[in-house]
Amino acid sequence: MLLHWLLIAAIVIAVSWIVMIVLAKRLPPGLAKDLASVLPACVTTARKLRKDPRVPRRVKVAVAIAGLWVLSPIDLIPEFLPIIGPLDDIVVVALALRYAARRVPPDVLVEAWPAERRILDRLAPSTASITTTTRAH
Repeated sequence: MLLHWLLIAAIVIAVSWIVMIVLAKRLPPGLAKDLASVLPACVTTARKLRKDPRVPRRVKVAVAIAGLWVLSPIDLIPEFLPIIGPLDDIVVVALALRYAARRVPPDVLVEAWPAERRILDRLAPSTASITTTTRAH
């Protein structure tokens, strides 16, 4: 019975992530698209920062903890609640990103960010001074 519920929970989480990724790609520009794209972009950035040799170990640990929080089935706000379900994940990942922004050169963060630059500049204001020509994409 427990396995059955775990499978259902995994499917619900996977579907919510797929919906978020699809919304991030298909929604017209605006607040809804920004909200839908934040978590996938933060997860991609965390993965890139973990592999970058310019990132200090303590930042990699903070980013890994944020990643584990996102993957954890235990949440402050249940994932199955529409729109607000991933909110606690977004807050934890955004805090980890801000922590990284204070300890990593801003250009490293800009290189790792896959989404719209203005979102990163809001999450990590230190990146606002980096010109977009230094972005490696």
